[in-house]
Amino acid sequence: MVLLANVPFMRDRNRRNAVGLHAIFLVCASGLFGLTFAFIVGKNFSTCASRRFLFGVLFAGCFSCLLVQAVRLNALARTNRAPRAGSSCLAALALWSVEVLINTEWLIITVVRHPLGLDNSAVDGDVAAAVPCNIANADFAMALIYVMALLVSALGAGLGVMAGKHKQWKREGALILACTLLSAGIWAAWIAMYVHGNRAQGGGGPRWDDPTLAVALVTNGWVFLALVTIPQVCSSAGDGDGDLVFGEDAYSGSGVSYENILKEQNSRNVFAGNIENKAFTMDEPAQGPSVILFIFFLQTNQKKWELVSCFG
Repeated sequence: MVLLANVPFMRDRNRRNAVGLHAIFLVCASGLFGLTFAFIVGKNFSTCASRRFLFGVLFAGCFSCLLVQAVRLNALARTNRAPRAGSSCLAALALWSVEVLINTEWLIITVVRHPLGLDNSAVDGDVAAAVPCNIANADFAMALIYVMALLVSALGAGLGVMAGKHKQWKREGALILACTLLSAGIWAAWIAMYVHGNRAQGGGGPRWDDPTLAVALVTNGWVFLALVTIPQVCSSAGDGDGDLVFGEDAYSGSGVSYENILKEQNSRNVFAGNIENKAFTMDEPAQGPSVILFIFFLQTNQKKWELVSCFG
């Protein structure tokens, strides 16, 4: 809500075009916090189906938005131009839809073909026959390979932003790079614990599987908020304040330009007056020689008449 409320005050076109992308990112990040309750309530058909389907889908949405945003920042850091808002959102949705199709197909095939398989010993046999949580931990992690590929791609795109020349966009690229690095560390930790570490511990086992995934969701969600969402909201608010100051400067600059226009107009009038004066002064010398010649002609004629009268 805060991000959308700042949209009317954003004067920077590049920041305003990224609002839709950040809105999608926020919806997926908030879904991570909501999915945590599926690991707290317990295992039944609905909670297990949401775990298997939404875990990868929500993370894929977040990492897709980070990847597209990193690509935008690469273009901004090099040329200070970015793709349009609609194309960025469509690209993120296209990357996200791939994981939706993968998880949908995987969930349907495993539930229909192996509805009674008991791979997770944490669930009783009677309950396990009715829920889609009967998969091995390694299979759950392997189903998220596409999400991991998006994470690695976003990490590489974040590194590319640092090679740009515009420092303003390199700062946002550094935040995305830090976010993806921490996310990669979180994913490496929970996959190691979920696949091998919990079973290796004597007092752990499958009872630690749900807390491991819940902690991974909450931790990664806070990383998204702290390193991506909060800086974006702060930069948007700062962009609005800067534009207000810029508006005042523009108003004062317009006053100065108006005064300059008046001065220029006065100078033009003076210049026109000077031209007229010069034209007038130019005409006077032009008439002077003709008058002198006329007087000289009269004098010479008078002298001629005087000579004629003397000899005549």
